[in-house]
Amino acid sequence: MKLEIRRCCADFDSYRAARVKSLFNVESGADFSLDADLPIDDGDWKIGVIVGPSGSGKTSIGAALGHFYNPRWPKNAPVIDAIGGDFNAATAALSSVGLGSVPAWLRPYPVLSNGEKFRALLARLVCDAPPFAVIDEFSSVVDRQIARIGAGAFAKSWRRTAGRVVLLSCHYDILDWLQPDWVFDTASGQFDRGSVRCRPRLEMSVHQTDWRYWPLFEPHHYLKMPRMIAATNYVAVIDGDLVAHVAVSTRQGMIEARACRLVVMPEWQGAGVGMRFLNAVCEMWLRGENRYSKPLRTLFHTSHPGLAAALRRDQRWTQVSACLFGSNKARSRQSIGRSRAGAKTGYGGHFRAVQGFRYLGNALCE
Repeated sequence: MKLEIRRCCADFDSYRAARVKSLFNVESGADFSLDADLPIDDGDWKIGVIVGPSGSGKTSIGAALGHFYNPRWPKNAPVIDAIGGDFNAATAALSSVGLGSVPAWLRPYPVLSNGEKFRALLARLVCDAPPFAVIDEFSSVVDRQIARIGAGAFAKSWRRTAGRVVLLSCHYDILDWLQPDWVFDTASGQFDRGSVRCRPRLEMSVHQTDWRYWPLFEPHHYLKMPRMIAATNYVAVIDGDLVAHVAVSTRQGMIEARACRLVVMPEWQGAGVGMRFLNAVCEMWLRGENRYSKPLRTLFHTSHPGLAAALRRDQRWTQVSACLFGSNKARSRQSIGRSRAGAKTGYGGHFRAVQGFRYLGNALCE
């Protein structure tokens, strides 16, 4: 596919325009031309990237290739309603591109942060899955950490669809994360197809701690619950940044452990660190690497549909329960009141689907 981009406008002769021409020895700024040879007519690709500095013709080439993907977002409806497809597909898309913060799903698109808007747009694109789409200014409005992680998360989700997408960006740092099928650099005019790019590996370390770091993670947890009693806390650290948190306690009789309060920081969602972190902690407990020096299997419960789907896909886990609503809250309050004089709290009474899983371990998986 050979493209010839020609742009013309009026050749202004105002005083300032004439002075600029004289100072910088420029005859005219009315014409812009760009020739690009993109051998992509075979359609045997999923993701293409046009990269280069601002003003180098990326948008012009994108417009020549097809229509820009720019859907309309309702102002008075939450993001979860604006994304098409069934409920499970919408939540899966939001989680897969890294927008796993459930409260953000309940806000309209215009009030989201730039990073949340970027990921919501990608989630909607994945759900719509048009045969061909062009995305302008890809990752340009977010910080580079969100851009890289979001690019990698989007690439994995998009390759499950049947569509093709061309991404226009002025940032080269996303290429290794996207692993595109082809890249055209408007700065050099070079077209590259078939080069093998290795996605950077994230080196994660797990540290045992207490509740001291929970205030940093709590705003991003989808439930507001009291802290677990006698819990052992763990945090995941990548390049000195706190990226994830989980707490583990024991069930009555020391027969099993129970993990809760799993939170991944928004800028790291979609990179797969949550499951890696949870599996690492549960494997430690299964080997007896805990303060009780006792091997214990771990139970984990969640209402997050994306996380539940990930646990079902992982052979280290098996599903053991699924409840569509909570237990009788009044009965729970009475029971707690009998054991603790004056207690007025109670658990249950909700219509939140909770799914339970048990960690089986690496050895059984192998």
